[in-house]
Amino acid sequence: MEYRRAWRPGGWYFFTVVTYKRLPILTVPENVSRLRISFRHVMQKRPFEIDGIVVLPDHVHCIWRLPEEDADFATRWRLIKHFFSRSCSVGKMGKACHEPVEWADRTHQSTADEKQSNSRKGKRERAVWQRRYWEHLIRNEEDWRRHMDYIHYNPVRHGLASVPAEWPYSSFKQCVEKGWYSVEWGSSEPKTIAEMDFE
Repeated sequence: MEYRRAWRPGGWYFFTVVTYKRLPILTVPENVSRLRISFRHVMQKRPFEIDGIVVLPDHVHCIWRLPEEDADFATRWRLIKHFFSRSCSVGKMGKACHEPVEWADRTHQSTADEKQSNSRKGKRERAVWQRRYWEHLIRNEEDWRRHMDYIHYNPVRHGLASVPAEWPYSSFKQCVEKGWYSVEWGSSEPKTIAEMDFE
């Protein structure tokens, strides 16, 4: 079966983007900073808005709003991944975002490069991101709210925080400032997202 992406100019989209072989490269604070820089760099050239985002050790969830008359999220993701991949560190990873540790033998980068596919080697791609990603066209306000809740509750679901406000790599605090959430939100899993799984 051939997968077809939904293209809607000016649309809102939910995305899940995963690291290559789910390696926790986003536990390195420098990599999280580099990812932020990559987003800013691409947004200057190809504008879009981010309503919600969370960066976890091996994946990212976010909601984008594209400009009117523009449905090209694919090029934006390609550019973000490329910009990030040029300088990210895959040779060290930490168990938690605030505790980066070196790998004992520091051989991961060469090992990952050796094990990558012939296709990646032929295109001179670093083994940093999975090529594909999950995208969902947001249908209405209720759908938007559910996906925003999913994004912000995700660190709790993964056992990385006891409440969303504890996780430093998400848009939760900005959403609290906008009045979209109370700072206490997420002490238990919202029923509206219990069946959702975009990992």
